[in-house]
Amino acid sequence: MFEIPIRRLPGNEDLPLPRKMSRGASGFDLFAAIDQPLTLSPGQRQLIPTGIALEMPDGVEAQVRSRSGLALKHGIAVLNSPGTIDADYRGEVGVILINLGSEPFVVHRGDRIAQLVFGRILDVRLMETDQLSTTERGGGGFGHTGT
Repeated sequence: MFEIPIRRLPGNEDLPLPRKMSRGASGFDLFAAIDQPLTLSPGQRQLIPTGIALEMPDGVEAQVRSRSGLALKHGIAVLNSPGTIDADYRGEVGVILINLGSEPFVVHRGDRIAQLVFGRILDVRLMETDQLSTTERGGGGFGHTGT
């Protein structure tokens, strides 16, 4: 088990730390650290602060992902999903929300706005080559096997 130091930023003592909402959950819910309600109109995007910062060890990343309930019920998604938080980043975790729905959506302080999933990063070295091995699929992509 990894232990990830987390810092609650000043002025956010009233907000819960990210937490899993069920025993089998993969993601930790993130909470909106805004001072006043914020309305996202259809098509609008906004960076929402969370009031926390992380210190992850080398080889670990955190991914910011949409919450399925917000996506289904309201069309609210994380724009760059998954957003990546690198191990060497020490600033405030922010969430870029977008309203893909048809109605305005109001975000309040303390609302659960996204989830944070941690993962290991492979240590990879890219090696340039003139030729790649062949496979049955080859270069087929973007729906080449059907819709």
